[in-house]
Amino acid sequence: MRVLYCSLLALMTLTSCGRAVVFTRCELYHELLQRDFPEDQLPDWVCLVENESARNTSALGTLNSNGSQDFGLFQINNRYWCDSWNGTEGDCHVACKDLLDDDIDDDCECAHLIYSRQGFNAWYGWINRCKDKPLPDLSNC
Repeated sequence: MRVLYCSLLALMTLTSCGRAVVFTRCELYHELLQRDFPEDQLPDWVCLVENESARNTSALGTLNSNGSQDFGLFQINNRYWCDSWNGTEGDCHVACKDLLDDDIDDDCECAHLIYSRQGFNAWYGWINRCKDKPLPDLSNC
């Protein structure tokens, strides 16, 4: 079963690569602003995304110690938030493969939900590299 799961994830990654986007810092800033992220939080969100996915919409994390995996721009975990198969499971009700394409609307909706429940502390990339540290300067964006 694990081999099948890994094979499916590899296939999802290959099929989504053609539709991937790697945002510049300012492009990401504007994309997040358009999707109702509070402007005063954007330095934290940009820092989080830079450290979780390097601003790459098709980022696929390595398997975590518990067997789960992280997907997309915000590295959303399939143990709790997205569904590895069809999007009917997970709190965000989105298929994990849909977090790997260039349409970031579903990624942003899920990130909003995660933040509403756990704040930035839901992301280790933010905790380890952004919390209480200098944040990206977005004044030129």
